[in-house]
Amino acid sequence: MHTLTRKRDLRKAEPLWADTPRHAVRTQRRLATHDVDVLIVGAGISGALMANALIGHNLSVLIVDRRKPIRGSSMASTAMIQHEIDVPLHQLNRLRGTADAARIWQRSATAVEHLASLVTALQIDCQFQRKNTLYLSGSSFGARALQAEVEAREAASLTATLLPRVELRARFDIDRTAAIETTVSASANPAQLTAGFLRHAQANGVPIVETIEITDIREVEGRNAVATSDGRIIVATHVVFCTGYEFLDAVANKNHAIVSTWAMATRPRHPRPEWLDDYLVWEAADPYLYFRSTRDGRIIVGGEDEKSEDAFEDPAKLKAKSDTLRQKLSDLIGMKIGEPDYRWAAAFGITTQGLPMIGHVPGMRNTFATMGYGGNGITFSQIAAELISSSILGHADPDASLFPFV
Repeated sequence: MHTLTRKRDLRKAEPLWADTPRHAVRTQRRLATHDVDVLIVGAGISGALMANALIGHNLSVLIVDRRKPIRGSSMASTAMIQHEIDVPLHQLNRLRGTADAARIWQRSATAVEHLASLVTALQIDCQFQRKNTLYLSGSSFGARALQAEVEAREAASLTATLLPRVELRARFDIDRTAAIETTVSASANPAQLTAGFLRHAQANGVPIVETIEITDIREVEGRNAVATSDGRIIVATHVVFCTGYEFLDAVANKNHAIVSTWAMATRPRHPRPEWLDDYLVWEAADPYLYFRSTRDGRIIVGGEDEKSEDAFEDPAKLKAKSDTLRQKLSDLIGMKIGEPDYRWAAAFGITTQGLPMIGHVPGMRNTFATMGYGGNGITFSQIAAELISSSILGHADPDASLFPFV
């Protein structure tokens, strides 16, 4: 059967979040309406934030998903909510020009702040914590490159502090040539975060219907007629595809790829450096290691990415990759890392500039999509919600052109 988006398994093994409470969302199995102002395809974090951005504007909004809510990529996230992008600013300056690169990084930082404000305002119980970030020198960028990165960020009015080797060792007992310390980050339980936003949307009149597969979309008299796999038609003025890495074939191109990644979580109250509870840590390496702690004292560590869209499905690799992650982390912080309570693997999308693609789908009227998130999925989902909702509501967001489908 033809489908409009690429259908794929998005993760293997159950992440830690699948066993945590308060992430179930009640859904409908049948469409109560077949005519809406905005149809959102995808009930993950992107769809949840999109729906919330449209609340209060006298629009009828409907969310549909081929799965149950939060059962795709959102569940596999390690929820390191950062403003820092996979491609460093001093490199992005060369790729996009200093003006656009600065605006992209600034928008990313603002999105983290906006998300934190929303979580507080809506009182979403999701273990949300503000964090500092430690970006360590590694095989890709050494001390000199990190110095250039700090200078680029300062020129873009972004606060960043270079920590030389001696200070890094004294404060964190980590032996690298340098690191960058920043403050604009956060962490959360991504399943609870998504569920909180979905429930708020439901409370404001947004239905969520599961097991709805979208197979086609056609323009009919200035609106969109959207076909489902069971032969129904939904008519929508605007359609927003929040389908993550199951991206639309219409915008697939050489600048977008699917890769595999792995993650693990230790048991609760695992021995860890005292400072780790206040930091997200990642390194300038390929593949890079990243890690953080949770409120109950687990260490979550991820990385070992491979440029393969199906390597994450290999069960043997799941064990081998988690063993590698444990050893790398142990070597870095000088502490033994025990057998993990949870191991999981997932696919995720990347682009050559480390940026998402957000906006109008080329050649499709009033149809939007957001995809290609790299390591900043939740942050970029917030940006997408802001940019696309502005377009639907008729406002001109000055940053709307920063994340094109190219």
